[in-house]
Formats: sequence, C-alpha cells, structure tokens
Amino acid sequence: MTTPRRLPDPYGGPSSGASLADILERVLDKGVVIAGDIRINLLDIELLTIKLRLIVASVDKAKEMGIDWWEDDPALSSRARRQELTRENAELRARLERLEAGLAEEQLEEAHGRKESSR
Repeated sequence: MTTPRRLPDPYGGPSSGASLADILERVLDKGVVIAGDIRINLLDIELLTIKLRLIVASVDKAKEMGIDWWEDDPALSSRARRQELTRENAELRARLERLEAGLAEEQLEEAHGRKESSR
C-alpha cells in the first residue's frame, strides 16, 4: 500500500509567520510603490481617467522621501487642528473688530446728525 505524498506548502508551512514578518519589515523599511491608470474610452473619446498611486512605507521612510501630508491634515493631526483653530479664531477676532468699528462709526455719525438737526 502506498501513502499519498503531500504537496509542498507554497507559503513555507508553519514557519511562514517569521518570513511574513521579515517581508513586512523589509517593505516598510524600503517602501513599495504601486502605480496604475484606468482609462475608459468610447470610440476614441476618453470618458474617464483614474490615476492610482499607492505607497506602502513606514512613517520614517515616508518622511525621508518627503511625504508628510498627514502632519498638516486637521483630521489626522491634533497640531494641525490647533493651528487651524488658531487661524480661524484670529480671522473671527479681526472680523469682529471691523464690525464693532463700523458700528461705532455709524453711532457716531448718527449722534453727530442729531446734534446738527437740533440746532
């Protein structure tokens, strides 16, 4: 009687966790770029173009490549959110000062007009 032979495991068997960790570490250390374009044409008329760009890297590697958009996004960074709130607050204060100055000027003109009409 012959026993069926087992085919080799393509993923490396039980030790695949270590190799997967090595691969992940290598990818995050070096970075991977995946790029592609999707174009939809009808009778040589371009209807839609979608450009896809995907970068997988560690934060340190991304910063090294000059990619740091998350630092300025208020939805992702508390520092950026504070900066946005500070800027918005300054704009509102300036607007309030202009409104108050305009109101004070109107009241002054109104009071000046009452004095002239009472004479």
